Amino acid sequence: MAGAAAPKRQDTRKFFENLSGAGKSIAVLTSGGDAQGMNGAVRAVVRMGIYVGAKVYFIHEGYQGMVDGGDNIKEATWESVSSMLQVGGTVIGSARCKEFRAREGRLKAAHNLVRRGITNLCVIGGDGSLTGANMFREEWSGLLDELLQQGLIDEEAVRSNSVLHIVGMVGSIDNDFCGTDMTIGTDSALHRIIEVVDAIMTTAQSHQRTFVLEVMGRHCGYLAMVSALACGADWVFIPEMPPEDGWEDSMCQKLSENRSQGCRLNIIIVAEGAIDRQGQPITSDFVKDLVVSRLGFDTRVTILGHVQRGGTPSAFDRILASRMGVEAVLALLEASANTPACVVSLVGNQAVRLPLMECVQMTQEVQKAMDEKKFEEAVALRGRSFENNLITYRLLSHRKSDSELPTGEKEAGDGDQFAACDEY
Repeated sequence: MAGAAAPKRQDTRKFFENLSGAGKSIAVLTSGGDAQGMNGAVRAVVRMGIYVGAKVYFIHEGYQGMVDGGDNIKEATWESVSSMLQVGGTVIGSARCKEFRAREGRLKAAHNLVRRGITNLCVIGGDGSLTGANMFREEWSGLLDELLQQGLIDEEAVRSNSVLHIVGMVGSIDNDFCGTDMTIGTDSALHRIIEVVDAIMTTAQSHQRTFVLEVMGRHCGYLAMVSALACGADWVFIPEMPPEDGWEDSMCQKLSENRSQGCRLNIIIVAEGAIDRQGQPITSDFVKDLVVSRLGFDTRVTILGHVQRGGTPSAFDRILASRMGVEAVLALLEASANTPACVVSLVGNQAVRLPLMECVQMTQEVQKAMDEKKFEEAVALRGRSFENNLITYRLLSHRKSDSELPTGEKEAGDGDQFAACDEY
C-alpha cells in the first residue's frame, strides 16, 4: 500500500514557506475511546493550521458536538493549545453519538459546518470514527442539496462549500489499525502496563505467587503480546493466535517446571479478547482457577482496566502525534476535489498518507480471518511488526531441555537456579 511521505529534509524550509491556507477553515475533533497523545495531535493541527494562515476550529465532544453545534464548535487560537501536550486523554472531549449514525444527524452536522465555512475535517479516533467520517464525506453533496431544498442555506453556500476534505489520525491504545506501525496512545499504554507488572513482580516474588493480568485488547492482542515480551511473562493469550488444543497441560507443565527450577513467581498475561481454537473466550478468572486446581499455586487476578488509558503520554506518543498532526494539515491543504479521504500513518520512521478505506477494510479483514479460524492469516494481516514481536516472544519464552540441545552442548547458566525464569 503506497503512501505519500513528508517533504525531504533539504526541501523542508522552502516547502513550508510556500504553503498557504488563507481562506480555508479546518476543524479538528477526537472521537471514540480516548488515548494518550490525542492532545498532541490536536495541538499540532491547530498550530500548523494557524501557521499557514487557515482558521482552525475545535469541535468539542466528537461527533455529538458536530451534530449539536453552538458552543461545541469554537475557533482555536495559538494560545488555546498551550500546556496541553503533556496532558493525557483529550481536552476537547469525546462522546459516542447515535445521532450521527442516522442521515438526519449528519444533516445537522453538515449545516453546522457550512455555517462556519468549514470544509476541512481532521478526525482523531479509531476505525469506526474514521469510517463515519468517510461516509459523511461521500454524502456531503447530497446533504448540501437537502439543506438547500429546506431553505437552510443558499446556492452561494453550496458553491463555496461544495467539497468536504477528510484526513484521519488513529488514536487507539490497542494499535489495532492496519496500515500504521503504531497508533497514538499505544506506547503510553504499554508504559502503564509495564509499570504495573514491575510493581506486581516484587510482591509476587515475596510470596511465591502467580499473577494473571488482564490487559485491554478486545479484538487485538498487541498490548498483551508486547507487554509479555517486555516483562518476560511465562504465558500470553491473544485473540489472533489462540493456543493449541491441550494448552492447559502445556501451560501448567511450564509453570511447574519454572517453580522446580527456583522461580518464585509466574506472570500470565491475558488480552481481554483472548479465545481458544474453537472461538471460546479464555478469561483471566478461568486461567486463575486452572492454575489453582491443577498446581495449587497461590494465584491472583489483576485487571488493569482504564488505568491503561490514563496518565501522561510518553515522549514517543507526543512526537508521533505532533508529526501526524502536521502531516494531516499538509494533506488537507494539498487535497483536490477528487482526493479520497486519507489516514496519516507511521511506516518505519516516516509519516505517510494512505487511503483511509483501504486501511479500514484491511483492519476488518483481520477480524474476518479470526472468525474463520484463519489465525496465521490474521497475524500476517496485523503487519510485520506484530508478527516479528510474536516470533521474538516465542523464541525467548521457551527454554530448550538438554535433550533438545545439540550433543555436547548445554544451555548457558543451566546450573543457575534462576536460569529458567524469564524475568531474570
